[in-house]
Amino acid sequence: MTATTDVRNKIMTKLKELTPDFQKREGELDELNSFPYQNVKELKEIAYTTLTLPKVLGGEGISLTEFLTFQEQIAKGCGSTALSIGWHMGIILEFAEHNHWKKELVPLLSNEIQKGALINTAESERNAGSPLRGARPTTTAVLSSDQQYYIITGEKTFTSASPVLDFIFVTATLEDGKIATFLVPKSLKGVSIRETWDSVALRGTASHDLILDYVEVPVNYLMEYSTHENKNRRKGWLLHIPACYLGIAGAARDYAVKFAANYVPTSLGKPIGTLPNIQQQIGEMELKLLLSKQFLFGVAAQYEESPQKDYKLEIAAVKTFVTNQAIEIVDLAMRIVGARSLSQQNPLHRYYQNARAGLHNPPMDDITLQMLAENALK
Repeated sequence: MTATTDVRNKIMTKLKELTPDFQKREGELDELNSFPYQNVKELKEIAYTTLTLPKVLGGEGISLTEFLTFQEQIAKGCGSTALSIGWHMGIILEFAEHNHWKKELVPLLSNEIQKGALINTAESERNAGSPLRGARPTTTAVLSSDQQYYIITGEKTFTSASPVLDFIFVTATLEDGKIATFLVPKSLKGVSIRETWDSVALRGTASHDLILDYVEVPVNYLMEYSTHENKNRRKGWLLHIPACYLGIAGAARDYAVKFAANYVPTSLGKPIGTLPNIQQQIGEMELKLLLSKQFLFGVAAQYEESPQKDYKLEIAAVKTFVTNQAIEIVDLAMRIVGARSLSQQNPLHRYYQNARAGLHNPPMDDITLQMLAENALK
C-alpha cells in the first residue's frame, strides 16, 4: 500500500521547505546532550510521525520506498533528526507489514502515535555485546507476587531520541530464561535517562542510557517472546539507516558542487569547477551517489514486490555499500572545498563525522561480508 500522490508530494514539498532550517540548526547540536527538539516538533506538525501507521489506524500507510525517500530528504537537513525519527517510523512500518504487536495494545499505541507519541526499541547493553551477535539481555523481568506486574530492572545503551520518547520496547530475560519484549511507557516510576551520549558524531540523536529501576510493567504489556521466527522477521525498514547516510552524503555533495561553481580564486579568474581535476572529483561523487541510490531503492522495490523473500542479505549489503560510499563522497567533497572544510563553521567536517557513524550501526561490515561469503560458498 502506498500513500496517494497528493499526500506524497505534499509531504516532500514540506520536507524540502524544512531542510534549510534543519541545516542551520544542526551545528548547534554539537553542544553536549543537545537534541533537535524544534525539528521533531516541526515534523509532528506536518503529521510526519504518523505516516507509516496503517490507514485503518489513522495513518497514511506509506510504502517502504516512500519512507526511504522522505528519510533521505530529512537527512540532507539533519542526520541526527533523520536517524532518530527513522527508528520510530521504521518500528511502526514493521508492525504495518507483520501486525505482530499484541492485539489488545494496538488501540493504545495507535491512538498515542496519532497524537504525536514517539517510540523506539532498547536492546543494546553496555559490555554485553551486540544483540545481532547473540547477546542475551542482562536486564531482567520478574513476575510480582500478585502476578499483576513484571518488575523490570536493568540498563540499556544507545537509546536514540531518548529526550522525546513516550514508549520504549525493552528486551529482558525472564526467570525461566526466555527473552521477551515489553512495552514500557517512559512515564512509569523507575524509568529514567542517564545522559551519557558524548559522541562527536550524530550528537543530536541523544542516544543516552535508559535506566530501569524496579519498573512495574503491567503483565499484559509483554508484547512478544523472542523466537527464531520473530527474530528473523522481514525488516526492510532497516534500510532507513543507509538512507540516512545517503542523505548526509547528498548534502555534502550539494555544498561542494555549489562551492566549485561559485569560488573564483584571483589567480584563476574563473570558478574552480572549470578545472579538470575538480570535475573529476565531482564526477566521482555523482557516480557514487547514483550507484548508492540505485542499490538502495532497487532493493526496496524488490522487497515490496516479493513479500515471500526476506532480503536479509541484500539489506545488509545495501547498508554496508551505501555507508562506505557516503564516507567516500563526503571525503571527496572536503577535497574539493579544501582546508576551509575543517572550519568549525563549515558543515563538511560534521558531515564526515556523521557519515562515519554509519560504520557502527547494524549490521557491521564484518557481519555483512561474512554473510556474503557464506552465501557465495554455498
